[in-house]
Amino acid sequence: MKLGANSVLFGAFELETAFKSLALAGYDGIELSAIDGMSEHLVLERWQELAPQIKRLAQTYGLALLAMEQPSQDPARMETAFQAAVEIGIPVINCGPGGKAGDEASFQQSVDSIGRLALMAEQYGVTLCVKAHVGAAIWNTPTTLRLMEAVSSPAFGIDMDPSHIYRAGENPVEAIAAVISRVRHVHIRDCKGRQQGPGAPADQANGRGDIDLVGYLRTLHRHGYAGPVDLEIIGTKGQNYTLEQCLTIAAESRGHMQACLQACGAR
Repeated sequence: MKLGANSVLFGAFELETAFKSLALAGYDGIELSAIDGMSEHLVLERWQELAPQIKRLAQTYGLALLAMEQPSQDPARMETAFQAAVEIGIPVINCGPGGKAGDEASFQQSVDSIGRLALMAEQYGVTLCVKAHVGAAIWNTPTTLRLMEAVSSPAFGIDMDPSHIYRAGENPVEAIAAVISRVRHVHIRDCKGRQQGPGAPADQANGRGDIDLVGYLRTLHRHGYAGPVDLEIIGTKGQNYTLEQCLTIAAESRGHMQACLQACGAR
């Protein structure tokens, strides 16, 4: 498994700060945030301008480009994301499931949209991943399994985030085992309680919450998962976290993940 972090953790800072900080914390790679409002990192409207800088930063700081997070399912925007990914060398694009929980028409609309985007991803030679998200049409293990059955494209995979599964009232260790056959990316973070939101950024740091992340990573290892495991901490920009606070979260979480992997014999 390759340990990375989404640059959104450093959303209030320049992209080079994210690269430098994650390299200092010992990460293997980085997931680039293309999330409007949370960062100004991979700004898709300027991706041609930014691509050379991103490739230079990856080489300078020794970080693999593991993934991109671009939440919109708008076809034109997603095609731009795919084009940027190909040029920069990013293998996985993560997007949100869309829709509304408990609404069958909304669920079908999300499935159809994701299916079309997966076919587009095939054409570009990249992988589109979608995760269960609290409140969305795909929000728990049963809806994830239905999505897996409906979208057969080899360019489609599941992105698993234990915090969303935990807040959906499930056991993330059991959930990851149920969908592991199609998991191509993992977003990881902790959380306290089963409320709708993930909580304060500091409480999302691995080891500070209630989720059995040791068991989660052990299950991934037992099933031979060798893909990216990217820390995703949101909210630091909106809550005016300092660089020191962001770097503390990054380093603490990476140390926790490393210890988990060592405990289960994966490192």
